[in-house]
Amino acid sequence: MVRPYAMTRGRTTSPAQHRLDLIAVVIAEDRAAGAPEADQTLSPEHVDIVERCRDTPQSVAELAAELDLPIGVIRVLIGDLVAHELVHVTRPVPPAELPDESILRDVISGLRAL
Repeated sequence: MVRPYAMTRGRTTSPAQHRLDLIAVVIAEDRAAGAPEADQTLSPEHVDIVERCRDTPQSVAELAAELDLPIGVIRVLIGDLVAHELVHVTRPVPPAELPDESILRDVISGLRAL
């Protein structure tokens, strides 16, 4: 059993942490298609995250659940991977920036009229 603080080397934050909310989606970079396990600076948990995100993008919450690790640890590990440019993180569009439902209905009506 490895303590969470050992996995993060005692760190509780990472430079990219401000972007890592629970629904942020983690996507493996193309350069991570090689063998991330060959990088001696990466822990097994780092490699697991890259492997899981290689085929299917995963949210931060999904990764924490699948790897059975606390959210704080996952955020630090993902921050490390972002710094190594092995993954990138996308955030969903906030509801305030989505188009209004009435606009979408007008567009649909206009398309039907064609």
